[in-house]
Amino acid sequence: MADRLKGKRAVITAAAAGIGRACAIAFAREGATVIATDINESGITGLAKEGIAETAKLDVRNTADVNAFAKRVGKVDILLNAAGFVHHGTILECSEEDFDFSFDLNVKSMHRTIRAFLPDMLAGGGGSIVNISSCAALRPPANRSSKAAVSLLTRAVALDFITKGIRCNSICPGTVETPSMLDRAAAQGPQGKEMFVSRQKMGRLGTADEIASMAIYLGSDESAFTTGVDLVVDGGYML
Repeated sequence: MADRLKGKRAVITAAAAGIGRACAIAFAREGATVIATDINESGITGLAKEGIAETAKLDVRNTADVNAFAKRVGKVDILLNAAGFVHHGTILECSEEDFDFSFDLNVKSMHRTIRAFLPDMLAGGGGSIVNISSCAALRPPANRSSKAAVSLLTRAVALDFITKGIRCNSICPGTVETPSMLDRAAAQGPQGKEMFVSRQKMGRLGTADEIASMAIYLGSDESAFTTGVDLVVDGGYML
């Protein structure tokens, strides 16, 4: 199937690498007009050759910048929030500063972007919001701060605007092979990657393209009856 997102405008955050980048490229291939953003400006350079219509530097931790960006861009049909951070360590090892950073990037950034883009979505008759969460939001592994607040924010937005044409869903990936995941694996030592693979009952890591396929579905009209859902794509991690 092709052109599943034809005629739709989409803003995607954290598009310089990993899941965000895969989603930006996949959306463009399905016909969407994609505005790809990241704080890493050099990382989104060159995305035009992948069909991305526009790239922009955006710090999703800066409310003023997010609001100004949304005002400039105007109405979009899809908002995909891919920015996130994985903290490793127990609560005793996670300082207040570390927790503030993690919560700000994982949760408050989504609050900022949704709050900024939602008014024009409502005025335009609706839209789809897709938040990249984690299966850790539903069943946290050891030594990991939960992203459960992403799931609750997703459901709250879905419920509050369910009669106004707005759908809001999250994707909860298992362990996906991305540059940041490989960095975390390397920090664990020579067997780090094997440790991550061992958690996946399929015996392999997921790919960013596999997560992007789910994002296409949630952004498209195929999922018109789907809202407030945590879509688990985890290679059997939750089984």
